[in-house]
Amino acid sequence: MQTFKEHAAAFATYFSTRHFPESPATLYEPGEYFLSWGGKRIRPVMCLMGNELFGELNPDSFEAASAIELFHNFTLIHDDIMDAAPLRRGMVTVHEKYGQNTAILSGDVMLIRAYEHIAKINTLYMPRILQLFNRTAREVCEGQQLDIDFEQNSSVSLDEYIEMITLKTSVLLAASLETGAILGGASEGNCRHIYEFGKNLGIAFQVQDDYLDAFGDPEKFGKEVGGDIRQNKKTFLLLHALAVSSPEQQQQLYGLMMRNPADKVAQVLDIFRACNADEWARELKEKYLAQALRHLDEIAVLNVRKAPLKELAEFLIQRDQ
Repeated sequence: MQTFKEHAAAFATYFSTRHFPESPATLYEPGEYFLSWGGKRIRPVMCLMGNELFGELNPDSFEAASAIELFHNFTLIHDDIMDAAPLRRGMVTVHEKYGQNTAILSGDVMLIRAYEHIAKINTLYMPRILQLFNRTAREVCEGQQLDIDFEQNSSVSLDEYIEMITLKTSVLLAASLETGAILGGASEGNCRHIYEFGKNLGIAFQVQDDYLDAFGDPEKFGKEVGGDIRQNKKTFLLLHALAVSSPEQQQQLYGLMMRNPADKVAQVLDIFRACNADEWARELKEKYLAQALRHLDEIAVLNVRKAPLKELAEFLIQRDQ
């Protein structure tokens, strides 16, 4: 059994090639530029790990993992356009560097390239994987639209937010694992459990991300904390604070969101702490991590085969950056 790092190195080698034709360069170079940034490649590596949980690595798992990585990067290019983001990972975003119209087309052709990888998968597995991929792609778009809708909604419930996070973030992690499991010959029951493992892990990961943005150590987190607060993002922390705070605290929170004073982050964090939002978020993260691990336990393979996924889950959720 290989570790996450070993799988990541193998995928990086496989993926470190040119992905698009050379002409027209105005269409294809932006995609090559974006993919050259690298990243943790968590989703494609989860596909490989999902495969190896059930058997020897199927060569088609690298095709599926490439499709997943290309799809994920397609969503990031379009997300940056919708957010009018000037930077990602410290680099100039595609729409800022090449223009919005070219960025849209470059994202579109990246999605098409993903389907070309799926088309190479053995026909024994391809129908199930294509169905899963299409459903996941549709759900990710639904989650993104809900996120956009929430920016305009004055009231969003915790359940609504969890649904949005599940669709926007978690289902792709879950589908990556299940795709690998299908290629590894897993039964339907095992596929269902590994999907639920990934889905719950994704929710726990987002809770941790929201928590770190507010309460993380800037030196370890790699960026200034409070970005979500400054942008008035409806995070787990804000929704909990609005649900349990006093009328006076609610009024103060809404006022801070409208006025954006210089000390806004400090004032909001004070309210979060007064509402025990920090402790609540830690407990919520552990709840979803426990649910994920329960599904991993239910998978009918030897525990030694599950160890790399369990280690990865605990690393992702216990991280401080």
